[in-house]
Amino acid sequence: MITPIEHAPLLDEVRKRMGRVPNMTKVMANSSAVLEGYLGLSGALKKGTLPPATSERIALTVGAANDCGYCVAAHTFTGKRVAKLSDAEIEAAKQGTSADAKEAAAVAFARELTESRGKADPAEALAAGWTQEQVLEIVALVALQTLTNYVNKVGETENDWPAA
Repeated sequence: MITPIEHAPLLDEVRKRMGRVPNMTKVMANSSAVLEGYLGLSGALKKGTLPPATSERIALTVGAANDCGYCVAAHTFTGKRVAKLSDAEIEAAKQGTSADAKEAAAVAFARELTESRGKADPAEALAAGWTQEQVLEIVALVALQTLTNYVNKVGETENDWPAA
C-alpha cells in the first residue's frame, strides 16, 4: 500500500478543480511527476471534442475491464451527477456497450484497446461517426484511465466515493 499524502502543492489545484481532494490524487502526490502528468492530460482531454458522457462511459468501460473498484465507483458517481447517465447506461458502459449505437462503438473500441493492450481497429468507431481526432482522444482516455486504474490497484487506494 502507498500512503496517501495530505499536503502537496499540486493538491491545491485538485481542490480548486473538484472542491475536494480524492484519495487517488493523494496517492499520486507521492510523485509530483505522476500527479502533474495526470492533471495535465486530464485537463487537456476535458478541452477535447468528446462529449462528457462519452468520456464517462469510457472511464467506466476501462475501469471495469481493469477491475478497478475505485475508478468504477468514482465514474459511476460522476457519470450520474455530471454526465447525467442513467443507471442502465452506466451498467452498459461497464460491459463495454451502450443502447446508443455511436456510443456503443466508442466504448467497444475503448474496451478492445484495453483488453488487447492497444491492438484495436478503429474502423467501427469511425464508421459510427467518430472522427479521427475523437478516436485519438479515446486512445488517450484509455491511457489515462489505465494509469489511474493501476495507481489505485498498486496503491490500494481507499475508496472515498459512494459504492458503485
